Amino acid sequence: MKTLKTAMPGDTLRVTRINGVGAVKRRVMDMGITKGVDIFVRKVAPLGDPVEITVRGYELSLRRADAEIIEVE
Repeated sequence: MKTLKTAMPGDTLRVTRINGVGAVKRRVMDMGITKGVDIFVRKVAPLGDPVEITVRGYELSLRRADAEIIEVE
Protein backbone atom coordinates (compact mmCIF):
# COMPACT_ATOMS: atom_id res chain seq x y z
CA MET A 1 0.00 0.00 0.00
CA LYS A 2 1.58 3.27 -1.15
CA THR A 3 0.20 6.55 0.12
CA LEU A 4 0.55 10.11 -1.11
CA LYS A 5 2.67 10.78 2.00
CA THR A 6 5.51 8.63 0.57
CA ALA A 7 5.45 10.21 -2.92
CA MET A 8 8.44 12.12 -4.26
CA PRO A 9 8.40 15.40 -6.21
CA GLY A 10 7.83 14.78 -9.92
CA ASP A 11 5.70 11.63 -9.39
CA THR A 12 2.39 11.30 -11.20
CA LEU A 13 0.08 8.99 -9.29
CA ARG A 14 -3.48 7.71 -9.53
CA VAL A 15 -5.73 7.59 -6.47
CA THR A 16 -6.96 4.07 -5.68
CA ARG A 17 -8.64 4.61 -2.33
CA ILE A 18 -9.28 7.17 0.42
CA ASN A 19 -9.06 5.57 3.86
CA GLY A 20 -10.41 8.36 6.07
CA VAL A 21 -13.82 8.43 7.70
CA GLY A 22 -16.35 11.15 8.33
CA ALA A 23 -15.40 14.80 7.97
CA VAL A 24 -11.77 14.13 7.05
CA LYS A 25 -12.70 11.95 4.08
CA ARG A 26 -15.40 14.40 2.97
CA ARG A 27 -12.96 17.35 3.11
CA VAL A 28 -10.40 15.51 0.96
CA MET A 29 -13.09 14.53 -1.56
CA ASP A 30 -14.44 18.11 -1.64
CA MET A 31 -10.96 19.26 -2.71
CA GLY A 32 -11.33 17.12 -5.85
CA ILE A 33 -9.32 14.09 -4.74
CA THR A 34 -11.47 11.10 -5.63
CA LYS A 35 -10.83 7.53 -6.73
CA GLY A 36 -9.24 7.36 -10.19
CA VAL A 37 -8.01 10.97 -10.39
CA ASP A 38 -4.38 11.63 -11.39
CA ILE A 39 -2.19 13.63 -9.00
CA PHE A 40 1.13 15.28 -9.86
CA VAL A 41 3.41 15.87 -6.86
CA ARG A 42 4.98 19.32 -7.31
CA LYS A 43 6.89 19.82 -4.07
CA VAL A 44 7.40 18.28 -0.66
CA ALA A 45 8.54 20.52 2.20
CA PRO A 46 11.89 19.62 3.81
CA LEU A 47 10.21 18.07 6.85
CA GLY A 48 7.48 16.48 4.72
CA ASP A 49 4.66 18.79 5.67
CA PRO A 50 2.93 20.11 3.53
CA VAL A 51 2.87 18.29 0.20
CA GLU A 52 2.10 20.49 -2.83
CA ILE A 53 0.19 18.70 -5.60
CA THR A 54 -1.62 19.46 -8.85
CA VAL A 55 -5.02 17.83 -9.16
CA ARG A 56 -7.72 18.53 -11.77
CA GLY A 57 -5.74 21.51 -13.08
CA TYR A 58 -5.18 23.41 -9.85
CA GLU A 59 -2.50 23.50 -7.15
CA LEU A 60 -3.27 22.25 -3.68
CA SER A 61 -1.27 21.89 -0.46
CA LEU A 62 -2.07 18.98 1.84
CA ARG A 63 -1.00 18.28 5.39
CA ARG A 64 0.97 15.10 5.88
CA ALA A 65 -1.88 13.61 7.93
CA ASP A 66 -4.27 14.14 5.00
CA ALA A 67 -1.77 12.75 2.48
CA GLU A 68 -1.40 9.62 4.61
CA ILE A 69 -5.04 8.55 4.09
CA ILE A 70 -4.83 8.73 0.28
CA GLU A 71 -3.73 5.43 -1.31
CA VAL A 72 -2.10 5.75 -4.74
CA GLU A 73 -0.55 3.57 -7.40
